[in-house]
Amino acid sequence: PGQVRRGLRLLPSAIAAFESFVQSLGHDLYFVEPLYYHNAVIFENYGFSYQIGKKLMERIEAGFVEGGDLHAQPGSTPFRQHEAEHSIRLRSWAIHDGLLGELFTNVTMYKRVGKSAGINTHPSCAW
Repeated sequence: PGQVRRGLRLLPSAIAAFESFVQSLGHDLYFVEPLYYHNAVIFENYGFSYQIGKKLMERIEAGFVEGGDLHAQPGSTPFRQHEAEHSIRLRSWAIHDGLLGELFTNVTMYKRVGKSAGINTHPSCAW
């Protein structure tokens, strides 16, 4: 879901520029709203934490591991592949396809300028 081709790799410099802007306003905290599962994972990798949605992300991780409720449903559509257990990209497509039974919404993340939260809600998974 979202962008399907490789991006321009501008996010690190965009985050740095935005943090400078936030600091110039006298703030040390800002918020983002990831629209897809993989966006939340990307923001985690850049040091963001969850205001809302961490339990959902942990439930998704638990669901995709062996024996989880989401792991048991592969193959019902082309977007629900068994390999999604180990792929953030495939998980995101399965979630976008309705695997959760609910929309991926109500996830809000924040970052403190110059600090990393060190959160990883997807320890069993890579791109």
